[in-house]
Amino acid sequence: MSEEAEAVLAGLDPEQRAAAEAVRGPVCILAGAGTGKTRAITSRIGYAVRSGAVPAGQLLAVTFTARAAGELRSRLRSLGASGVQARTFHAAALRQLQYFAPRILGGTLPQVTDNPLRLVGTAAAQLRLRVERAELRDLAAEIDWAKAVLATPQSYAMRAQQAERDVPRSPDTVAELYAEYEQVKRRSAVLDFADLLMIMAGALEDLPDVAAEVRARYRHFVVDEYQDVSPLQQRLLDAWLGDRDDLCVVGDPNQTIYSFAGATPEHLLGFRRRFPGAVLVRLHRDYRSTPQVVGLANRLVGAAAGSVQLIGQRPDGPQPSFAEFDDEPAEAASVAAQCRRLIDGGTPAAEIAVLFRVNAQSQVYEHALADVRVPYVLRGGERFFDRPEIREARLLLRGAARAGSDDGPLPEAVRSVLSALNWHAEALPAGGSARERWESLAALVSLADDLLAALPEAGLPEMVAELDARADLQHAPTVQGVTLASLHSAKGLEWDSVFLVGLTDGTVPIQHATTPAQIAEERRLLYVGITRARERLALSWAAARSPGQRRSRRPSRFLDGLRPEQPRASARPARSKAPTPEAADSELFGRLRTWRRAQAEAQRVPPYVVFSDATLVAIADARPASRSALASISGVGPAKLTRYADPLLAVLGGADPAEVAPVEVS
Repeated sequence: MSEEAEAVLAGLDPEQRAAAEAVRGPVCILAGAGTGKTRAITSRIGYAVRSGAVPAGQLLAVTFTARAAGELRSRLRSLGASGVQARTFHAAALRQLQYFAPRILGGTLPQVTDNPLRLVGTAAAQLRLRVERAELRDLAAEIDWAKAVLATPQSYAMRAQQAERDVPRSPDTVAELYAEYEQVKRRSAVLDFADLLMIMAGALEDLPDVAAEVRARYRHFVVDEYQDVSPLQQRLLDAWLGDRDDLCVVGDPNQTIYSFAGATPEHLLGFRRRFPGAVLVRLHRDYRSTPQVVGLANRLVGAAAGSVQLIGQRPDGPQPSFAEFDDEPAEAASVAAQCRRLIDGGTPAAEIAVLFRVNAQSQVYEHALADVRVPYVLRGGERFFDRPEIREARLLLRGAARAGSDDGPLPEAVRSVLSALNWHAEALPAGGSARERWESLAALVSLADDLLAALPEAGLPEMVAELDARADLQHAPTVQGVTLASLHSAKGLEWDSVFLVGLTDGTVPIQHATTPAQIAEERRLLYVGITRARERLALSWAAARSPGQRRSRRPSRFLDGLRPEQPRASARPARSKAPTPEAADSELFGRLRTWRRAQAEAQRVPPYVVFSDATLVAIADARPASRSALASISGVGPAKLTRYADPLLAVLGGADPAEVAPVEVS
């Protein structure tokens, strides 16, 4: 048995081995990104079981997602520790409640709803509150936060004020809705997921026979992602433990990014205050990312409380790149062109990710990738044109176009139509889902601005045609594709190449992050994004939203001191000298866009119908001098080669684009 147990430790680094050999608690493992924490804790469990220190059936490993729990179970089976239970907090509580329900509840366990939104809607109707669906999601999330931090309807308003919550309604209204929601659940004889934890914790605290049976069954505990534990989850964990201390926790305070849902790193950071004799192990060898990526991550977080300074273990790779663009379409076009080149060079599309702060930013990247025929997968959100508010807006715009109800210039006409969806430019709502909806509809107004700039006579019919064309492009098959994801949904994942985009103040950190704690969490969110990259990392931002707008945006304050040749903090950061990270000829790129604009106006079509920005970037990079060289560029098909080769080669040869006659297209 000792040889079998020792075999579990084979291949571990010194810190991982120290964690694995600490088979009895209390143990705190501070594990930086990419340091092999899952291997460390599964080896610890496997070693404890195979050495006989801990019976497999008495150990409960807890994590936060069903996927992570499944991975733990799979690894433990391979280590000969298949008898260990590995579950989420909610799954463990549900299993225990199903068994103890007759003693705790006096009968069978009520139904557990997976749709609290419906119950919140019923509660709102009872209170005669008119609530749109996006706001309903925010109200449901607010109630979920209240339960996660152990706030009652009576204490909610005070707790929300203390936490400086960005609430969708007044705190008193939310408290009243919270109370009614609890009543609706009782009348419907259903529980929500938070109830599972609350009821089980209460039973363990108040019913000695239940507590004795559970604590006899589980004597040893391991909690992964401990920085994400909420007060409610900690209460259940404390109830499981009782007066014992055989607990091993694993986490990274630099990856605490869910405080809006009740998570707090304080339990992790205060572990040794609670257990003064606890073993503390720091995993700092990063096996995921190159030293260049690791160095950037370390400089971003500095010496934050509990921070683990990583040491990259992989061979050297390219330095992370930083680029500023004139506008968002140019930024997206460059990223799409780089994705195209990576894929053409042999990088699988699934090993590339484009990460942004909010899902509403995905639209311009969906379009840019589709424009260069790069498939993509949108993770953690709906495709832009599949979102309910966008489908509804398109129906209204199509109806207004048919009715001929253009009211002034195109952007004003679009705003007028969107007002029927209760969208107003100056009324940015509180709450995450409502704000996401607002941003999605605002993107339609931005598209109207861009279309009007390209076609001064454009009206609602042209707007509808533009949206139809974009929607058609963006519904290409996406089985194997570049990942588009928000920074939150990227946690726990990794790719060879990562593009962090839209890094401007007001986006990263997000505009509504105003307190020091909120700003610190936004910094950690960027840290999570950086540490997703194994080899190549590109960070970028746009000085303006749309072409031709004033360059008023400032790069994220988090990049101060990270970018090469960074000026003093009070000065305006220097912009990149090139329009893309590949140093395309900016003067040539500008002349190509001037030619394309004239050609699009002559054809009365959007500019991207002529050539996308990504194709123009590729042309400016390559400077083809012949038809055959032009034909080799992605985005220049046979039809466009026949139609545009002569004027393009003229501009490439130095001709003034204003003097190159537009091609007549039948």
